[in-house]
Amino acid sequence: MNPRSLRRRAAVVVAALTAGAALTATQAQATPTQDVITPATKFYVDPHSKAAKQALADFGAGDTENAVNMAKLASWPQAEWFTEGTPEEVRGKVGKLVHRARTVGRTPVLVAYNVPGRDCTQYSSGGAASSAAYRQWIDAFAAGIGTSKAVVVVEPDGTALLPKDCGPTTDPTGELTAARLADLAYAVKTLKSKPRTAVYLDAGNVQWRPVGEMAQRLLDAGVSRSDGFALNVSNTHPTDHNTRYGTWIAKCMWFATAGPEEGHAERCADQYYSAAAPNDGTPGNAVSSTDPTTWRWTDAWYDQNVGTPPADGLRHFVIDTSRNGLGAWTPEPGKYTGDPEAWCNAPGRGLGPRPTADTGVPLVDAYLWIKIPGESDGSCTRNTGGTIDPEYGIVDPPAGTWWPDQAHSLARNAAPRLTFNRA
Repeated sequence: MNPRSLRRRAAVVVAALTAGAALTATQAQATPTQDVITPATKFYVDPHSKAAKQALADFGAGDTENAVNMAKLASWPQAEWFTEGTPEEVRGKVGKLVHRARTVGRTPVLVAYNVPGRDCTQYSSGGAASSAAYRQWIDAFAAGIGTSKAVVVVEPDGTALLPKDCGPTTDPTGELTAARLADLAYAVKTLKSKPRTAVYLDAGNVQWRPVGEMAQRLLDAGVSRSDGFALNVSNTHPTDHNTRYGTWIAKCMWFATAGPEEGHAERCADQYYSAAAPNDGTPGNAVSSTDPTTWRWTDAWYDQNVGTPPADGLRHFVIDTSRNGLGAWTPEPGKYTGDPEAWCNAPGRGLGPRPTADTGVPLVDAYLWIKIPGESDGSCTRNTGGTIDPEYGIVDPPAGTWWPDQAHSLARNAAPRLTFNRA
């Protein structure tokens, strides 16, 4: 590379990493609005993000290509996760974040991830010691937000992975599951009590819980007090697939609460089955979760049984697009005899649609980068019995640890192609 080109690339990296404040400062004069998310909403960009630090590290190592990519990545808004700490600590950290965002006229995206027994003692296990401790933590989280604008995603996997799902001996009486649902409902109610906070309760992804089951879990966890739900957090399923799934969930909740058969979410069609399909064994005449062309039968069921609910009768949702640019990863047939953990540090993936509140989809309030691109999901072994991840040939970093190689790969494989955020 010639010196002129090197200087030009260096200038790009440095300029990109110092432009965040200038770009957002122009928004500070905007007239405040009580609507937390509108198509014009701009989300907060942390100028000191891990991607920004990686850009400087890459440039210092002479790797200008990755440095530029990391500078591009750092120019886009990402969520801030809160996973531990005392009530006083979380209140202070949340307060500092919303203050920084408020001073530049942007809306921060926060993730509350501290519910007792989270992740069934798997890679991201942990959480508060008790329901009482969790509720004190949530009270402090909400106090930190105060009257500032904020978007909060409540407890990834919290509804999709209830204690009763953790194994036959984890919650034999159902007491832990009942407590989880009550804790989630408390979190939703408490956070939503803040006047300028949008709250989205996590709802897994399109390849997990059937529509009716997830709709009922959301209702049990207090979604009616929230702005809606969040999909695809830390996952790679395509945006349009999750849009279909979220629309079905919204319609199913209406069907089960205000429709013709209240209390029967289990009757809703889903990504696995539709009573509207012939289901006669002929190819394409039954719903398959892996074949979206068959989802027309699910759409048909909702057309027949739900119709067109009132515009204000359906819950909205947000979709995590931080790693779904190339869709879900499918390992080579026969490569793994057990669960390949397709969700866990899926190789060869790319950043998806850029974060925006201008989605053009009526029920989708925003595409967000909720999972921080470049952070590991944990030490994935693909159920091989060892400690090495056979897809990478190493022991993967612990969950939440910054992984430069993964960040570089996600940026390199971005679809659409990664550019600087000029908004």
